[in-house]
Amino acid sequence: MDSMLQVHGLSVEVGGRLIVENVSFSIMPKDKVGLVGRNGAGKTSLFKVLGGAAEPTGGSIVRKGGFGYLPQDPRIQGVPDTRPAVSHVLSGRAIDEQLERIEKLRIAMEEDASERNVARYSRAQDEFSSSGGYAAESEARSIMAGLGLPVDRMDLPIGVLSGGERRRVELSRILFAGSDLLLLDEPTNHLDVDAKNWLLDFMRKYRGALLVISHDLDLLDEAITRVVHLDRPNEDSLGTVYEYRGTYTQYRTARAKDEERLAKVAAQQSKEIARLQAVVDRFGAKATKAAMAHSKEKQIARLEAQRVEVGAGDRTLRVRFPDPPPCGGTVVTATNLSKAYGGPAVFEDVSFDLGRGERLLVLGLNGAGKTSLLRILAGETTANLGDFHFGHQVQVGYYAQEHDNLRTDQSLLDNIRAEVPPNLVYTETQLRGLLGMMGLSGEKVYQESGTLSGGEKTKLALAMLMVGRNNLLLLDEPTNNLDPPSRESVAAALSAWKGAIVFVSHDTEFVERLAPTKVLLMPDGQVDYFSDDWLELVSLA
Repeated sequence: MDSMLQVHGLSVEVGGRLIVENVSFSIMPKDKVGLVGRNGAGKTSLFKVLGGAAEPTGGSIVRKGGFGYLPQDPRIQGVPDTRPAVSHVLSGRAIDEQLERIEKLRIAMEEDASERNVARYSRAQDEFSSSGGYAAESEARSIMAGLGLPVDRMDLPIGVLSGGERRRVELSRILFAGSDLLLLDEPTNHLDVDAKNWLLDFMRKYRGALLVISHDLDLLDEAITRVVHLDRPNEDSLGTVYEYRGTYTQYRTARAKDEERLAKVAAQQSKEIARLQAVVDRFGAKATKAAMAHSKEKQIARLEAQRVEVGAGDRTLRVRFPDPPPCGGTVVTATNLSKAYGGPAVFEDVSFDLGRGERLLVLGLNGAGKTSLLRILAGETTANLGDFHFGHQVQVGYYAQEHDNLRTDQSLLDNIRAEVPPNLVYTETQLRGLLGMMGLSGEKVYQESGTLSGGEKTKLALAMLMVGRNNLLLLDEPTNNLDPPSRESVAAALSAWKGAIVFVSHDTEFVERLAPTKVLLMPDGQVDYFSDDWLELVSLA
């Protein structure tokens, strides 16, 4: 049986640092493989190369059949805004081109109903039908519906869809394209609970070969047939790939035993190196013992070359946002805000105000305008109608769900330095300390931010909020891409922070930790005091 993905002698480099070298493995039809490793190990960088989004430093990758690659932050790029959403999904298998050809032949036939034109149109229709073209369109619409795109939005131009809807359209295209092989990097990010459950069920039933990175692998437990573990203990380490057969639960049991064994080997090696070094230190200076000391130094060199590295595992972040500076009693007032993108209004007549230290949760289904509202308040776009203003001495920090504010061609250090207000001075040590608090340390701070994983981009964007001395934060899904321990650390830090927050989130636990004062329901603009009754809607939003 031929493999659907064949990786041979693969080497991957990021920012001039080798992540893995000479890695080989294959994925067979119907294999469901989880790619795991500690945060920052390089899983996403490896995945980009496997998916064809980046070039390998060495080695080869062979993919077979219908192939789909989902990056951590899927975006529709290089496509006209006028293209219907369903046409974009159909482009995953080039079916949109076939439909366009049939439409041109139909027009030609109507203009000149010659025997030749009728025959060409009929033949094209028959070929399309016999190759499953019409059934494929039904399949594409079924995927779009499963991911939460309403039927009445499927034929709309891409340009009038919300950011969340466009992401679902792109995910639909990738799932539709990958009829034989799918590579999915954190596919459940950005999805509400219904779409997430549909996608998990889709992956369980998928008949092709699947390679997935996900914080929800435990939800796919029984479907997983194999786990590829990227072991890269530290930033400067060269990664090693280990394969474990069986379910995700079986992998965790086996990996725990391996790590326990490796820790014992590392401890024994360290103990022996220390013993030999003591001999060298004691006798190295004596002429009569010089030969023996030299021999011991060679033994130390051999042991160092064979030394087992043991990582500390995923660090628990200790996050703390700086205290907000004083400001007026009302931090923001919005009056009759409306927004449209060349079609019907996304929302109209939205009004609200927020007091110092209060938290406003913005709720609504996909396409309700939650992100658009935050972008208006952040000055990233303008309202078509209405107005808003900030209170006395209010300083605003904005976290963009899409990480639009990151300078992808600049280092982490340059990104955070660019956010320092003109009246403040931070030393490089202080800036590195803020990055380190978010788990971004060592040589990584000199890496271009565009090479980071989604989780690392989230941590960088949150660190960038810490230099601004803000008393109002606008947060659009700030826990997306974060692993559970990091989510908890960020939630605890924001819960303890004394400033005002306007935020969007479908993470129920995060919302509970932040304890919102008010709820703004979009697109209607209804304002209510928060109670636990709203939590059910949070996971659907």
